[in-house]
Amino acid sequence: MDDRDRNAAHDRIARAFVSGVPQVAELGVTVARTAAGEVELCLPWRADLVGDPATGVIHGGAVFTLMDTASGAAVLAHPQVTGPTATLDLRIDYMRAASPHQTIRARAECHHVTRNVAFVRAVALDDDDSRPVATATGSFTLAGDVK
Repeated sequence: MDDRDRNAAHDRIARAFVSGVPQVAELGVTVARTAAGEVELCLPWRADLVGDPATGVIHGGAVFTLMDTASGAAVLAHPQVTGPTATLDLRIDYMRAASPHQTIRARAECHHVTRNVAFVRAVALDDDDSRPVATATGSFTLAGDVK
């Protein structure tokens, strides 16, 4: 299998992961982009996801789910990863409230893989790419062989 076929396979795996988690599907999360070890997901604004009706801002729990899912999908999209993953640790720093009525995007990158653990960085953005809504760092367990 060449790199292009391998990347296509990891893209399919990441997309299946995102669509296969019921909570994520219920939130309406979609895959915007995948690359080797990278994923961008979108969480469209919906009234039922708002944490405080006075502000119209998506609840932080939905943002957490988006970032955790993007991070796990980035691990699965990494060319060295051949098996399932699960979150070991995920730290999210909320930088500011999202802009009201805005889709939130999470970009995650799996930047390092060992035999048993993958490490990820992620950022959540709304309409202002220069001001992150949140940043995350995480570690994910790896089951299966690592290439």
